[in-house]
Amino acid sequence: MTTTYAIILAVAAILGIIVLISHYRLNPFIVLVTVSFLIAIAAGMPMDHVVSSFEKGAGHVLGHIATVIALGTILGKMLAESGGADRIALTISDRAGKNRVDWAMMIIGLLVGLPVFFEVGVVLLFPLAFVLSARTNTPILRLALPLAAALSVTHAMIPPHPATLLALDAYHANTGYTIFLGVIIGTPIAILAGPIFSKFAAKYVPITEENPLAEQFVKKEVPTNLPSFSITVITILSPVLLMLIGSAADLITTPKSKLNIALHFLGNTDIALLLATILSFYVLGLARGFSKETILKFANESLAPTALIMLLVGAGGGFGQELIDSGISKAITDAAVSAHIPLLILAWLLAALVRLACGSATVGMSTAASIAGPILAHSPHVSPELMVLVTGAGSVAFGPLNDAGFWQMKQYLGLTVPQTIKTWSAVETLIAVLGLVFVLIASLFV
Repeated sequence: MTTTYAIILAVAAILGIIVLISHYRLNPFIVLVTVSFLIAIAAGMPMDHVVSSFEKGAGHVLGHIATVIALGTILGKMLAESGGADRIALTISDRAGKNRVDWAMMIIGLLVGLPVFFEVGVVLLFPLAFVLSARTNTPILRLALPLAAALSVTHAMIPPHPATLLALDAYHANTGYTIFLGVIIGTPIAILAGPIFSKFAAKYVPITEENPLAEQFVKKEVPTNLPSFSITVITILSPVLLMLIGSAADLITTPKSKLNIALHFLGNTDIALLLATILSFYVLGLARGFSKETILKFANESLAPTALIMLLVGAGGGFGQELIDSGISKAITDAAVSAHIPLLILAWLLAALVRLACGSATVGMSTAASIAGPILAHSPHVSPELMVLVTGAGSVAFGPLNDAGFWQMKQYLGLTVPQTIKTWSAVETLIAVLGLVFVLIASLFV
C-alpha cells in the first residue's frame, strides 16, 4: 500500500464519520463499526481477518477500561447520593467568599472531577451552581463555566479517567509522572478557560430566558446531614494517592521485593479504584445510614448509563486496530517519521479530528493514541507523559454538536444553540489550544 493511498483512506474514513454522524444523524457506534470494516476492506485486508481485527481492538480496549468505567461510575454515584459532592462544594465556596465563588467552583470541579466522568460531574454539581448563583446574585455562566472547564480538564488530562489510561498504555507512560504533569499543566488551563473566560462570556452572552431546571434546583434545600469534608476528600483522592505510591514504588523500595510488588499491586488502576469504591460503601454509605440494599441499588442504577460509553470506547479501539492491522497506520507512521512532523502536534491533530468526527473525547483520545503510539516508538526524545496530555487536550477540541456534553450544557443552562457554541464550544476549544501550547512549552524542559 502506498503512503498516499493510506492517507487518502484515513482522511476519507474520518470525513465519512463526520458526515454520517453530524449530517445524517446516524448512531455513532454503528458508524464507527461500519467505517472500521469498510476501511479495512478498502485497504486490502482479507475479509476473514476484518471482523477478528476489530474484535481484537475492541476487546483489548474494553478489557483494560471497562472495570475503570464501572468502578468510577459507582464511586461517583456514592459521592452524589451521600451528599459528599454537596459538602465539598459548600465548604470550598463558603471559605472562598462571594467575590471568589467562580474560583471556588473551579477548585470543586478539579477535585470532584478526578473520580467521575464529565457528564456525571455536571449532574452532581450544577444544582449547587444554581443555588450559589441565586444566593450570591452571580450570573450562572460565571459559576457553571469554571466548573465545567475544570471537569473537562480532569477528564482529558489526569488519570484515572478511562481515556487517559488508554493513552498511558499506548504510550507506555508513567502514571504518577503523568498525574503530576497533568496537575501542573492542567491547573492554569482550567483557570484561563474557567474563571478568566467566564467573565467575558457572562458579559457578552446574557441569559434572558427563564430556566425551569434552575428554578427546580434553587427551590430545593441543601441537606444538613452531610458527610465531613475531610472524609469525602480522602475518599475521592484515595485512588490517585494509591496510583502515585505505585508509580514511586521503585524509588522508595527495592525493586522486585515483596513490599515493592505489593505497592505496585495497590497502585494498579483497577485495584486503587476498587479499594476507593469499597471505602465509599462504608464511609459514604453504611456510615451515613444507608442499608446494604440501598447501596446495592445505587451501584446497579449507576451502571446502566455506562453501556453506550463502553460501546463507543470499544468501537474506537476496534477502529484503531483496523488501521494498524490493515497497514494504514504503519504507512502514515513511516510518512510522519520521514517527514519529521512534530509528534506532539500530530497527536493533538489526530485527537481533535476524531473528536470532531464522533463527538466523544474518550473515543478521540483512545483512537489517536492507538495511531500515534507506534510513531512514538521511533521518537525516543518525546516524553510519553506529554503525549498523554497533548492527546487529551486535542480530544476536547471544538465542543461539537455531536457531543452529548454540548446538549447537556445547553439544557442545564437554558441556552440557545448559538449561545452554547459561543460559551461551551469556546471553552472546550480554549482548553484544547492552551493544552497544545503549554505542552509544547513543557517539552522544552521535560
